[in-house]
Amino acid sequence: MPGFTPGRRWQPAYWPFKNESLSRRGMAAIERAVKVPLFGCRMCGNCLLQETAFICPMECPKGARNGPCGGSTSEHCYVDETRPCIWYKIFERAHAMGREEMLLEVLPPLDWDKVGTETWGDVFRQAKKTGINKVFSGLLSKDVDERSQVWEAVFRPVRQPEWWEGDAEYHPPAYEEPVSELEGRLKSGEFVVTAEVAPPLTVATKKLTSNIELVKPYVAAINFTDSPSATPRMSSWACSSIAVQNGAEPVMQIAARDRTRTGLQAEVLGATALGVKNILCLSGDSMRMAPEPRGRMDVIDVDSIQMLWILRRMRDEGRYLDGRSLKFPPKYFLGAAASPFSSQPHFQAIREHKKVNAGAQFFQTNLVFDAEGLDVWLNELAKRDILDKVYILIGITPLKSLKMALYMHHEVPGVFIPKNILNRMENAGDGASEEGVQIALELIEAVHQKQGVNGIHLMAVGWEEIVPRIVVEAGLARLEAATPV
Repeated sequence: MPGFTPGRRWQPAYWPFKNESLSRRGMAAIERAVKVPLFGCRMCGNCLLQETAFICPMECPKGARNGPCGGSTSEHCYVDETRPCIWYKIFERAHAMGREEMLLEVLPPLDWDKVGTETWGDVFRQAKKTGINKVFSGLLSKDVDERSQVWEAVFRPVRQPEWWEGDAEYHPPAYEEPVSELEGRLKSGEFVVTAEVAPPLTVATKKLTSNIELVKPYVAAINFTDSPSATPRMSSWACSSIAVQNGAEPVMQIAARDRTRTGLQAEVLGATALGVKNILCLSGDSMRMAPEPRGRMDVIDVDSIQMLWILRRMRDEGRYLDGRSLKFPPKYFLGAAASPFSSQPHFQAIREHKKVNAGAQFFQTNLVFDAEGLDVWLNELAKRDILDKVYILIGITPLKSLKMALYMHHEVPGVFIPKNILNRMENAGDGASEEGVQIALELIEAVHQKQGVNGIHLMAVGWEEIVPRIVVEAGLARLEAATPV
């Protein structure tokens, strides 16, 4: 186990993807000999240790470089239960060291031209550029601000290359009028409802279309999942395009698990050209949850926060990640997932704050079954002054059976179902599905009253026909919606 890292390495260190000079190979060998045993270093070419409490984020099996995924827990990593969640450990140490706010900086994805190469040379070159005497005198200064300025002058250009320029600031959208109906309803103050429709497992679209028509009158927008549980289904962008053709507003989900930075930018351009105006950026379930044979689990090209950063800049600054300008930039309403019960609310709020800074304009949360517990998470967001910067839609699902409830509680990362609800489902017996509907209605009533909550996101998990009834009985149906079924 590495000396300063509370976990074992997920994978060995990288080697360069190109031939390096003898001097650089020598420098890399020294760096590898020092940092691998101490920090479990993978030689990513963009060392972030000073920003992540000296715990290497590359030990995360998902390759997340900006914080924990929605399945993080204090007990273990859900991808490999023999290991701790490395990002939870980063948060713990950063909190103990008083360095929590450093975790808000949006960190870049890997530059694979530098992967496997040394970083110390970059630091030395930047120190030389700043001035060696200035660096030494600054770092030895008793003035805290001066030390901080010199440190940033050396290390910031190394960890934040010109093509990325990440920061820890909030970036409001560079437009005024809503770009989608969902955004318009939220801006008007309406308590909105969105719902999921499951993409089909085949090329047949009759059921998909009928579900879209069924749900459409009752919701502001319809979500289409992006291969949940890392199991293939019809793509979210194809379902979203079909929804547009049928007069419904889609929310296209896009998982980092299956995207490269090139594919992300190309897919979003195509989707917006087809009429998709709402995009939800997700890390995506690990391949550990997929059926065999499983795909790669050791790295993602971009994480969900990096996706938000890239897409926000495409829209607001009119440029690709590589710096090329976009003559006609895409317009969309950017969303992200939030997980109120994944880990300590205090830590989770940092993650949510970072997503808002990166570009998230709305959250759709993981499933919530504890309305009182939700208050703790909302209070942490309020402390960070971000409740007025993001719209929050609380995830609600009607449980169909005790078996479904137990599966979600024990197997679905980030979902917690209180004992009293499990008892109600068990005691309901053959009437469990009706009890599940009543629980959902009670939860909707409870979250509707909470400050900072702007709507609900119904996840019926293949039970789309229940959505109209829930919306109507919750008193959330618009006047044009049909009568309950």
